[in-house]
Amino acid sequence: MPAIDSRTPAPAPVLDDVSAEILDLKKQLGATILAHYYQEGEIQALADITGDSLKLAREATKVDSPVIVFCGVLFMAETAKMLNPAKTVLLPDLKAGCSLVDACPADKLEHYQEVLRANDRKFQTVCYINSSAKVKALSDWVVTSGNAEDVVRNKVPPGYEILFVPDKHLGRYLQELTGRDMILWDGSCMVHEIFSVVDLIKQKKEHPKAVTIAHPECPQNILQLADFAGGTEAMIKHVATYKEPTEFLVATEANMMWELERRYPQHAYLGVPGITCSCNKCPHMARNTLEKVRDCMKNRSPEILWQPEFDKAKEVLARSLLNPPVTAPVHPMGD
Repeated sequence: MPAIDSRTPAPAPVLDDVSAEILDLKKQLGATILAHYYQEGEIQALADITGDSLKLAREATKVDSPVIVFCGVLFMAETAKMLNPAKTVLLPDLKAGCSLVDACPADKLEHYQEVLRANDRKFQTVCYINSSAKVKALSDWVVTSGNAEDVVRNKVPPGYEILFVPDKHLGRYLQELTGRDMILWDGSCMVHEIFSVVDLIKQKKEHPKAVTIAHPECPQNILQLADFAGGTEAMIKHVATYKEPTEFLVATEANMMWELERRYPQHAYLGVPGITCSCNKCPHMARNTLEKVRDCMKNRSPEILWQPEFDKAKEVLARSLLNPPVTAPVHPMGD
């Protein structure tokens, strides 16, 4: 048996077979893997870039590789395709949808806009990125939780009402924050909607020194109990300001804690329970698995293909998320 050289570096951790296949396929395709913070940790661990919707949309435009594997939900992969028309964008599961997308069908939005115009309402439509491409194409602005305040404060012209779709909780939060007049669509996120106020109050009593952080997609009664409210990137930045070990009560999708624990392991993170379960995980995000990531790369399918509505939606996305001008084009009735 040959002698063991003590100078030989320790071997790298052995990956499971599926993860190893994914990394091999990534090299073969020349692919870049993007993963949302709400994906399972094992998927985030393989990603080249992790982030929230705003970060991933912006980072997608900087990708040099010909293939983007988007580990998230359908509207996110569509956004990546719209901002990168020449690239192949793969999504592990086309059924990975979003309750907010479902809450605002484009035909109903278009009809409501027509009603507002018929009643001489002067408005612009601001849609949350959690929406279909057809809804984005009907909008003046697209926002994420990361840039929504800036757009509402600085981009929508004074004197215009804001038709905010589809998330009523985020819209109400922005309305209180900015003082802008808003017409709120009646939609909500199925994950953030069901956090339990009773359990959060109980947690705060059991952990009196804990800091409560919440996503603005949560209902108002949860946000009122939070010490900090903000999108996922804002949460990460807020946690970073605590240098001493701290307990955090986290009111957002449960997989977010994987990223918080990875970056700031000195802290303790407790998920706020939902009304019907002990943790809140998005069932749409959960449709993506390591096996599906591998298979979509192996088969180069499902692929996001260009749709007619992408042409207009791309203009709104680029204006809103990448290098927006001071205001959107102003039409007499806010079209």
